[in-house]
Amino acid sequence: MHDRLDPLVIGECVADIVRLPGEANRVHPGGSPANVAYGLSRLGHDTTLLTQLGPDGHGRLIRDHLAAAGVEVRTDGATGPTPSAAVTLDGHGHAAYAFEIRWSLEPVVLERAPGHVHTGSIAAVVEPGAATVLAAVESLRSGATVSYDPNVRPELMGERSGAVARVERCVALSDVVKASDEDLRWLYPDEEPQRVAERWLAAGPALVLVTGGAAGAFALSSGGRAAVEALPVTVADTVGAGDAFMSGALHALAAHRLLGPGARDRLRAVDRDAVTDVLRHAAASAAVTVSRAGAAPPGADELRQALARN
Repeated sequence: MHDRLDPLVIGECVADIVRLPGEANRVHPGGSPANVAYGLSRLGHDTTLLTQLGPDGHGRLIRDHLAAAGVEVRTDGATGPTPSAAVTLDGHGHAAYAFEIRWSLEPVVLERAPGHVHTGSIAAVVEPGAATVLAAVESLRSGATVSYDPNVRPELMGERSGAVARVERCVALSDVVKASDEDLRWLYPDEEPQRVAERWLAAGPALVLVTGGAAGAFALSSGGRAAVEALPVTVADTVGAGDAFMSGALHALAAHRLLGPGARDRLRAVDRDAVTDVLRHAAASAAVTVSRAGAAPPGADELRQALARN
């Protein structure tokens, strides 16, 4: 099987400043799209990240982190401060965020057309940069498959109805969409996640993935509904769990030859067994990540080992 994805990820980098009672602050490289790019590169894909990074300490930390995994970082040359988020963890390792972020991405000329494009989170909804992101996705999708994760941050989404409209536009442009049950409950507080996933599937994507933390995850596709349980794990923190799920899912989809140029028809005809395998890989990737501090997704060997144990 062709399992190299060589993707382009478009979106923000964020310095996560983790605050724990009685301890010094810890700074972890983060930002949902950057985490996905890092995870894909760790899994062996030649990943390019189009983003903004400032010429400051946080920017250098994130650049070094991404380079260590082999991510090629492209920026628009902006010189503002690197976005940051204060992350407060509760007694169960669950994270709450307070953001200091500007997102003003300008168009960048790419030397080669990607086979797959991933975007989401702040980058797809915060203006003026969101307009650049959407224009890039629209221009690239004729030759590439597209994935999207809304990764809802209520503090930055603005008024709900406008946020829903922006999210639904991204969903309609995508082949694969992943969201958490918490994302869906903020966007659609009066609907069950299953019902939202059904509507999203009808709006354009071939595959909709929904995560539920310890409750596991499910997916909807033309092959029906598939589901997996969460893997048993001792949680260090949940930072980056959804992003590791996303990179694990894309990695498995690539292994099944369901992403990339010419793969859209195969993805639309995907069977439930293949989707279940994708969910298994994604859940294992998330489980490895939550077992250690920060957004630290697995490499390919770690992912295989996690799957073998479960």
